[in-house]
Amino acid sequence: MDVLSAAGRRKRDDSDDGSFYDNPRYVTHADAAFCQRLTALYDGVIDCGDRVFDAMGSWISHFPETELGHVVGHGLNADELAANDRYDEWFVRNLNEEQSLPLEDGAFDVVCCALSVQYLQFPEAVFEEFDRVLDGGGVVVVSFTNRMFPTKAIRAWRMASMADRANLVASYLRAGGLTVTDRVADDGPGDPFYAVVGRAGADRHQE
Repeated sequence: MDVLSAAGRRKRDDSDDGSFYDNPRYVTHADAAFCQRLTALYDGVIDCGDRVFDAMGSWISHFPETELGHVVGHGLNADELAANDRYDEWFVRNLNEEQSLPLEDGAFDVVCCALSVQYLQFPEAVFEEFDRVLDGGGVVVVSFTNRMFPTKAIRAWRMASMADRANLVASYLRAGGLTVTDRVADDGPGDPFYAVVGRAGADRHQE
């Protein structure tokens, strides 16, 4: 099911995303209060030993101190991913060119996507992949604020209010086959903290 129109998927800068992210940026893309809220949210959904996929990640993931089972990172800058000490392994892939993930069905308990969903041009297909790689009852956490690289964010995101962006993310989850289970909206002070949480069907990948 298509959520976005062709116009909504457009970016101001349609040059190669890989080139744009070629140089590492060792920043958090949100203020300290946002990062603390994100860690607290993760702490409520991630259990000890969980297998986690950190989509569109970077040099820091804001995970709680919980001992995780296996963590796979993904992003566009190899240096940033290599610097993330929570990753057991990682890979580089431009999801605007290739939406499939080189990951097995049902391989993860949690999928995280922090501060990056605004750049996806084909989120319907990407969220289908999130659903595929989740085990039964697995959770997706998508978080965002009002910051972005405006030339690389899609038009539908740039034109939307924060509340409409939350609705957009919820529609991505549903298009991917996931159920929206929670929303968080806090407009401040500081960077707005927004998150949408979804869950895969409990019978996923069951024999």
